[in-house]
Amino acid sequence: MKNRLEELRKQRGIRQEELADILEVSRQTIGSLENGRYNPSILLAFKIAKFFNMSIEEIFIYEEDVK
Repeated sequence: MKNRLEELRKQRGIRQEELADILEVSRQTIGSLENGRYNPSILLAFKIAKFFNMSIEEIFIYEEDVK
C-alpha cells in the first residue's frame, strides 16, 4: 500500500519524531510507514487521517495486484 505520509508531514514542517510523539508511536514506525515497509493498523490509520484532517483514502492508496 502506498501512502502520502512523508509528503504531508514535510508540507507541515513536522519531523518524524514529532509526528511519532503526536500519534504515540515510535519514530521507526513513522519511517517504516513512509518507506512502505509497514501498513498501519486501522486505529493508527484513523489517527493519522484525523491529525492531517483528511480521509484515510486521501493518505493511503491501496493497489490491487494486477494479474
